[in-house]
Amino acid sequence: MSGTGKKIVDVAFKASRTIDWDGMAKLLVSEEARKEFSSLRRAFDEVNSTLQTKFSQEPEPIDWEYYRKGIGSRLVDMYKEAYESISVPKYVDKVTPEYKPKFDALLVELKEAEEKSLKESERLEKEIAEVQELKKKLSTMTANEYFEKHPELKKKFDDEIRNDYWGY
Repeated sequence: MSGTGKKIVDVAFKASRTIDWDGMAKLLVSEEARKEFSSLRRAFDEVNSTLQTKFSQEPEPIDWEYYRKGIGSRLVDMYKEAYESISVPKYVDKVTPEYKPKFDALLVELKEAEEKSLKESERLEKEIAEVQELKKKLSTMTANEYFEKHPELKKKFDDEIRNDYWGY
C-alpha cells in the first residue's frame, strides 16, 4: 500500500477510536435525532470497515511469468515495462490547512452554542416544572397565594386599582 493510503487508513482508524458515540447519543432528545444518529454511526462504521479491509492491504504482486507462458514474452514485457513506468503522484493536502482555522473557529462557536443551549434548556425545564405545579394548584389557589409567587402582577393590579384604571 502506498504511504498516503496507509496514512489515510491510520487516521480513520484513530478517529473511530476517539469518537465518543455513547456520549453523543446521550445528548439526543428526539426519536428522529436518535434514528439519524444511528444511521450516521452505521455509515461511519461501514466506511471505516471498508478502509480497514480494502485499503490497508498491499496489492498482490503480478506474476509476470504466468502471463509469459500463456500470452507470450514480448507482449508481457511491453505491459510490464508500461506498468513499472507508471508513477502515482504523492497526494499533497492543500485543503486541510486552508479549512483548519475555519473548522477550529466553528468548534469554538459550537461549544459556546452548546453551553447556551444547555443553560436555556435548564431554564425551560424549571419553567415547565413551575407551570405544571401551578396547573395542579390552580383550581384551589387563592389570589393571595398566586400574588405571593408573582409579586410583579400584584403591584401592577394594585397600581391599576389605585389609578382607577379598570381596563376600558
